[in-house]
Parts: sequence; structure tokens; C-alpha cells
Amino acid sequence: MKSILSLFVAVAACSGMALRGAEQPGSEAFLSVRCDVAPEVPKIQMAILLDTSGSMEGLINQARTQLWKIVNDLARTKRHGMSPRFEVALYEYGKSSLPASEGFLQQIVPMTDNLDLISEKLFELQTNGGQEYCGWVIQDAVRNLEWSKSNNDLKMIFIAGNEPFTQGPVDFRISCKEAVEKGITVNTIHCGGESEGRQGQWAEGAALADGSFMNINQNAAAVEIATPYDKKLIELSGKLNTTYLGYGDAARRREFSARQSAQDSNAAAAAPSSGANRALSKSSGLYRNAEFDLVDGLNEGKVKLEELPKDQLPEGLRKLSDKELAEHVAKKANERKQVQDEIKKLSVEREKYLASERAKSAEPGADTLDDAVLKAVRNQATTKGFEYVQE
Repeated sequence: MKSILSLFVAVAACSGMALRGAEQPGSEAFLSVRCDVAPEVPKIQMAILLDTSGSMEGLINQARTQLWKIVNDLARTKRHGMSPRFEVALYEYGKSSLPASEGFLQQIVPMTDNLDLISEKLFELQTNGGQEYCGWVIQDAVRNLEWSKSNNDLKMIFIAGNEPFTQGPVDFRISCKEAVEKGITVNTIHCGGESEGRQGQWAEGAALADGSFMNINQNAAAVEIATPYDKKLIELSGKLNTTYLGYGDAARRREFSARQSAQDSNAAAAAPSSGANRALSKSSGLYRNAEFDLVDGLNEGKVKLEELPKDQLPEGLRKLSDKELAEHVAKKANERKQVQDEIKKLSVEREKYLASERAKSAEPGADTLDDAVLKAVRNQATTKGFEYVQE
């Protein structure tokens, strides 16, 4: 009996298993289990659909300033001890300058792990009046984004707006049904009162696709608490940039470096807390730049130094031998880890300070976009086996 139980324990602990050889049942060799398939790296995918009609400037500001807070919360998730890959897509809808024939909507960024690109595009968003076709933009996101095929991955749409969910020629009921058939939850965030949102059928849309219905005040400013750690964290965020070694053609390297620095500036200018939160995001495994950076690229097997043409390297590295180049990359990787560790240590102290300051306030702030997103993600992540861990 003990041998049989051992076999079941081994089988339960390993995916892609096979019994080895043709040994007799009960033998030690027969009970050996091997993994033919590596454990699946979990993935969290999120499509953000923002109403950019004239009254939604506050919503966009919330998205800009709270992106890195959301990333940091997701960075604490693990499934079976593994950190997830995080991908985001961005849509806008409800803007009159967009073609009516295309539903007054556009896909701004397809599903990507390039968080700096998402931040860049959020800061570029502009508003003007238009028709808000929720059913149409959900349908476009369901059909035209590259969603994971795995039923184990967390796949979510977050749609935020303030007009009735019923607007437009595409029935939201059909769109939400398509989403849930692909394992995608639709979370609806009504910008306004709860009763108004329910009357506008935002709650029904969420219910049809296993999502959450929430309402927020899109014009509320998130409560800002300055801390003694913000300035140093923002400085360390800039210091991290010196550890990145861009590869690819010169234009691509310049674009990567400029975008990274610009989003540092955007976050810090938006609010000190946003700059500090971005620093912590950049120290996490969700901030990935393997397509641009040699350190991340080598770590993830996206690039091989011996196969990389010299003209795809920064000019100062082109004369190095393969051995010297490998040593230089390793040095930068070590420097990056040291800065990231310092950011994480300071962020722990910052969070303690924030918790103490929040405890002094008797009045909770109004729910904003980040509150709504984090509540829904936490609820839905547990259904996919994700756990939140404190590092």
C-alpha cells in the first residue's frame, strides 16, 4: 500500500509523467516517475478597454498613475511556486475622432509584456466625445488579441466607461458569451453610481462572463501619501537603467532607452508614489525586456552572444571578445540585482510607513480604477490556483 501511495504522490506532483521501463509492478524501478514536460509557466493576461470620450480624462489619469501599483500587486502572485508572465493589451473606445465604421474604437497595443510601451500609450491618450459601443470593443478584444490557449491561465478583460452598456450595433450579450467560451472573464467598471451602472446593464455584462461588476468615481484623485523613501526609490529606478544593454539596430536601441527614461519621468511627474511604485515594478520579474536587453535576453534564451552580429551591439561593446562581452553582461546583471535588492528593501520600509499613515485616517478614500482592478484580479486569480506571497 505504501508503494502505491508513493506512486500517486509522485504522479500528482509532476505533469507530463511516464512510468519508466517495463519493470515488474512493485519494483523500485517501476515506481520511478519522470517528467517529460517542463512545468507550464503560468500566465496572466489583461486587456484594458478605456472609454476615451470627453468626460473620461479622470479615468485615464487614474490608469496612468496606478499602472505600476497594479503590476506590483500581480508581482506577488505565484502558482506552484512559479511567478507568472504578465501581458497587457490596451484599447480605447468612445472617441468621435475614431471611424464610426469601426465602432469608434481602436486597439492601441496588442497583448504584450512591454510595460513601458503600455505606460507610454496611456500618457498619449486624448479624449473627445463619441458613441461608446461596449459590445463592439469587447468583441474586438476577444477576437483579435492573442489570448493564451491554456485553460490554466488567467485571462481578463477590464472595460471602464460611463454610458449604458447597451449602446451600439453589437449586442454585449453575444460578446460576453464569446469571451466566456474562450475562458476570458469580463470585468465591468462603471464610472458613476452603482444603481446607474446596474440600470445601464454593466452588472449583467459582468455576470454573463464570470466577471466582477464595480463602480468607481473616475474623477477622484487617489489618496497620495508622501514618504521619506520616494525620492531614493526614484533615484534607484534611474540607476537601474544604467544596467541595461540594448541590442538590435541603432534605432531600436535608442527607442528602448528613450522609452524607459521617459516612463520614469512620466511616473515621477504624475505623483511621487507612482514613481516609487514604478521603481518596485522594475525590480520585479514582471518587468521583462528580453527583446531589447542583453541581460534579460540571455537569461530567457532570446539571444546568443556568439551569434549576435557586432553591429547589433552598442558601439562601446563591439571590440570585446566573446569572453569579455559575456563577462561584461554578467557584471551588469550583478549590478542590476544589487540595485533591485536595494529597491525591494526600501519598498518594504515604505509600505510599513504607508500602512501606519493610512491607519491614522478615519475616512477611506473613494474607490478608483486600481482598487476595482485589484479586487477583481485577487478574486479571479485564486480560481486559477494563484497565491499571493509576501517576499
